[in-house]
Formats: sequence, C-alpha cells, structure tokens
Amino acid sequence: MSDAEDKREQINYISVDSAPKRFAGPVSEWQAPKMLVLFTLLATTQLWVVNTDFVSQVFPNRDYVFSVHSGRHAIAIRIFLISFFVAFAAFSSGGIRERTLFALDLVLTFLAGCAVFDLANAWGHHLLGSSFSLHFSAIASGLFGFAVYSFKLLERGFMPARIRIEHIPVSQLRAILRLGVTIAMAAIIAIWIGGMELRSVEVMRNWTLLGGIGPGVFLFLPVLFGQLYLLAIYDVLTARTPRFTPPVSVIVPAHNESYIIKDTINAMDRAAQHYGGDVHILIMNNNSTDDTEEIARETLAACTAAKGRVINVPKPGKSNALNAGLDACETEFLVRVDADTLVGEDNFSRAMPYFTDPAVGVVGGVPVPPGSALFDRARLLEVLVKHGFYSVAMGAVNGVVGIPGMFVVYRTHHPRYLGGFVEGMNGEDTDISLRIGELGFHSVVDPKIRYISEVPSSYRHMREQRMRWFRSIYHISSRCRDLIYGPNLTLRGKVILPYMLINSARRAMLVPLIIFGGLEWGLAFNENTPIVWQSIVAVTTGAPAIMAVLASLLNGVPQGIIALPEYLIFRVLRAYFTLESMLSILIDVRAEDLERVIRLDVVPDKPIRVA
Repeated sequence: MSDAEDKREQINYISVDSAPKRFAGPVSEWQAPKMLVLFTLLATTQLWVVNTDFVSQVFPNRDYVFSVHSGRHAIAIRIFLISFFVAFAAFSSGGIRERTLFALDLVLTFLAGCAVFDLANAWGHHLLGSSFSLHFSAIASGLFGFAVYSFKLLERGFMPARIRIEHIPVSQLRAILRLGVTIAMAAIIAIWIGGMELRSVEVMRNWTLLGGIGPGVFLFLPVLFGQLYLLAIYDVLTARTPRFTPPVSVIVPAHNESYIIKDTINAMDRAAQHYGGDVHILIMNNNSTDDTEEIARETLAACTAAKGRVINVPKPGKSNALNAGLDACETEFLVRVDADTLVGEDNFSRAMPYFTDPAVGVVGGVPVPPGSALFDRARLLEVLVKHGFYSVAMGAVNGVVGIPGMFVVYRTHHPRYLGGFVEGMNGEDTDISLRIGELGFHSVVDPKIRYISEVPSSYRHMREQRMRWFRSIYHISSRCRDLIYGPNLTLRGKVILPYMLINSARRAMLVPLIIFGGLEWGLAFNENTPIVWQSIVAVTTGAPAIMAVLASLLNGVPQGIIALPEYLIFRVLRAYFTLESMLSILIDVRAEDLERVIRLDVVPDKPIRVA
C-alpha cells in the first residue's frame, strides 16, 4: 500500500452521500450472510419436496411448471426465484409488515406471470400439438423474475420523486439504421458459427466457456458490441478538429482530501499547460475537517499554467459542492473532476475539440486505477469493459446513459438549465448526463481520454463505494421514470434504463444462483440435467472472460488479460456488494404507482435540485 493510500485509509470515507438517509438504511456485514442462509434452507427444502415420489408426479420437471414442455432446463429457476424473493424480503430494510407485504407482492406477481405463460403453453399444446421447450420456459421465467424483482423494489422502496423530463426529439435515423444492421450481422454471424462443427467450439464447451449450450448465445453480444465499438471509434476519429481552446472552469468537490489534493491540482496544472487555453480551477472545500483548504491554496498559488481559488461550502454533500461550483463558474464550458482523480496531460486538449460540434453536450473518458492497491488489477479490466468498451460502443447509437463524474465536460448552460446537480440521492452524475442527452445532445466517450482514478484499497471502503454506486440505478430510474413510462419513445427510456434495472437484479442474484446451482448439482436434485455446473460456470466465468479479453485488446491494453482471474473473482464480490446495496433500500408499506402521471399544477417547470 502506498503512503497516499495508507493516509486515505486513516480518513473516514463515510459521508452523507454514502447512504442518503431518506432512501437507504444501514446494512450490517452479517445481514447478507443471514439472508443467504435462509435462502439456502428455503431452496433446499423446496428442491427436496419436488423430488419426492408424490410431488414429482405433479412436477416431473422438478420445478413449479404447470404445463407440458419439451426438452430440459439447466436449473429449477422458479424455485430459485421464489426462494430468493422470500429470503430477500425477510432481510430487507423495513418493519415486519413492510417485509411481509413485499414478499407476498414479489411471489404472487411472479407466480401469476408464470401461470399466464403456462396457460398459453398448454393452450398451444392442445390446439397445435406443440409446446415451448423447457429451456425457453426457464429463460423466460428468469427474465420475468428479474423484472419483477427490479420493478417491485422500485415500487416499494423509498425512492426519489418523479420529475418531468424535458425531451427534445432529434433525428434518430442513423442510430436506428446502425443498430438494425449490427443486430442483423451479429445474429447471422452467431448462427453461422453455431452451425459449424469446430474443434475450438468443442474445447470451449469442455472448458465450460460456453456452458454446453452453444456458441451463438455468447457470440451474439460480443459481435454486436464489437461492431458498435468500431463505429464509435470511426466517429471519434472523424469528429475532432485539430485545436479548440476556449476558457474552461474546473470544479473539484473536496471533502477531507489533504492526502491527494496537491497531486490532483498539479495534474490539472500540467494538463492546462498542454491545453494552452485559460483554465480556472475551483476547489470546492466541502466541510473538510483536515487541512485540505490550506494545501489547496498553497498548491494553486504555485501553479504555472492554471489559475484557481478555494471556495468553502459548509453544507455537507457532494452535490452541494458541485452546485456552488456551478454558480461560481464564469466560462462557457465546465469540467467536473473528482478530488481523487489525476487527469492526464492531454485530457483537456482531447476533450474540448468535440464541442466544436453544437450537437455534443457531454464528453468523458476512461478511468484507470493507479495500479498498486488490492483491487486495482481487477478494476482495470472492469473499466476497460464498462467504460472503454460498452460505453464507447453505445455512443455509436446515441445510447450513452451516464458519464462518470470523475472527469466529465459539459456546456455550463446545460446543468444550469436543468436546475443543477440533484441533492440527496446517489448518481447525480448519471442523472445530469442522462437529462442532457434527452435535450437532444450527444454524449461522447473517448477511450483515449484516460485519467487515474483512485480505487478503494480496503474491503470496507470498496463495500461503501459499491453500495453507493449500485443503489444509484434505482434512484436515477425512479427520478427519471418519466422516460420509462412517458410517451416519448427513447432508446434510453424504453430499452437501456429497463435493461440496467434487470441487469442489476441479475447481478444481485448471482451469489444465490451459484449456491443454488451447487445444491442442484452436489445433492443430485436435477439428475435429468447434467449441465447444471457448466451453466453456472459459464455465466460467472465464460461470457465475462470473453468480453474482458475483447475489451483489453480493443483498448490496446493486452497486459490486462493477465488480471483475468482476479477480475472474475472481483465480479463475484461485486455481485455480493450489489445484493447488500439492494438490502439497504428502505421498504414502504405501500407500493407506489410508477405510471402515475405527474400533475402539472404541482411539479414546477424545471426539476428541483432536491431528490
């Protein structure tokens, strides 16, 4: 551990942003383990019951399936989901009544959906003599269960109020054409490869990289996003002009950052020298109790290219510091930098030319870890996959939802027009980028804009960070649910936000899924399906490994592949933190009607800053 990291661990990293008091409760480190014990007991009991002689005659597929299906499935997904729903609700943050009603809502909604599916299957079997395969039924049930969990948590959790999202339609013809062509090409390639009897495919199956279910399932997404990535890189190469150096203001929210604030400012000074234009740094000293202010003043005074000042913001909370900086900004362009971020020398120079295009509203890059802490190697692959690959690729179809606030550039007018950065919730950076996008402006992620962003070096600090990050998708989806339920057909609102919610549910269930797969395989509860363990390993290892290798190569960081084992282990830890994060969401006794139209006489024309 470096000296800076050692000093950081001596500082209390818990802040008012760690768990916004209106929306999140404390979660002890024993809460998730207890929940997993209850889940294991519930799952084992149900699996034993459906395998008894009498009950197995009613459920020959060893799952709660009420109609005839052909083939087989990998796991008893309905038993798994019901066990998870009950166990999760039992240990969620709420009173006994709230938790009981939450469990009933989850289970009954899920069973009702499964009943409709099984009735449709039975009707088709009776009239047409054919039925869905059990494998398809399991996939459909699983996706439906993920959706039930996500949206019921959104309904019953205490969440930020819905705001009206201003949407300015722009032509999406190019994005639609690109998406349609790439989807078609990905499907054709996946089917073609899947139909070939390749030795490499058999090897990958045997090593569980394909889970025994065929290469097409895992090839489709890499091929799809690979094409989008190449299109985005083409856009990056053709969009930038040689030089554009308008004056910029850099706002840096800082709370007890004495251990690193000098390095942060010096890095910006070097970037300002490379940039050549005026750079004004605003250090927003947010209720610090250490000597952040004194160090920042001394370092700013010693800068050779940049100018700056320290502004004290006594009210705690990162958004309060950001909004004070927004109010103090006097330039057309605004750069937001976290206090533990060391910008690259060329970051300003690479980012600003994009704004010569009036359609561009937000520009960001790819954070990279310092490289010496416990989680840094795993984090490197994580950012290459998420920010250096997926986010870049989504830019090709104008589908970027959020750009992290570690380093991001805006037109100053946009955050001001939207009412500033939201206070009292997690995910204020994604919220502002999302809404700027809905105003019709393009968000750009340039993979060549790389900056060093600190990674927690202890388990507890990583846990605090990830619980905050993973909770933000629910806060953002609740506050911006006008996009999901409103009349405007936007890619972000109708596809990406729901996908992010469902993906969050999948991630929260990953550790229980591993336990469940182990139960079915180890205790021989699913003898008719010998590929249970391959399927579990494929989900946790095979597909993520393929994407990590691809992202590393495309980003020109082949050495990242060396960290693949650490990354795959970190993914499981990340899933566990997601589960803990979801357990922290406060549960209400009543479910909110998410589709309720906001009243024009109550909600102001512009969204308020407080969630």
